[in-house]
Amino acid sequence: MTEKSRSDARVRRHTRVRKNVLGTAQRPRLNVFRSLSEIYAQVIDDHIGNTLVSASTIDEELRSKMKGLKKSEQAKLVGKAVAERALVKGVKAVVFDRGGFKYSGRIKALADGAREGGLEF
Repeated sequence: MTEKSRSDARVRRHTRVRKNVLGTAQRPRLNVFRSLSEIYAQVIDDHIGNTLVSASTIDEELRSKMKGLKKSEQAKLVGKAVAERALVKGVKAVVFDRGGFKYSGRIKALADGAREGGLEF
């Protein structure tokens, strides 16, 4: 019997979701990755395979604002930042790709921040 790790299970869930979630030029995909210490968000056009905008807790701009904040508050800031950058590029609507993670905690906080920032999904 082979052991199944949590990360393998997450990758399987993400693969299953990605069969149906596709980013287009009109409605790109907002992809989220969460590590133990950081969170990353990208807006991706899957037709041309380009990342249009991205934001994370390791960004130079955002790093100074992260001091003393809880991880979910940091995720909300990242969501707002990716939304602002997407609006500058002319992206208003996206499809949300939670990356195989549960829609709770930091993933939900990032989504809420992106909605507050002006993205529609």
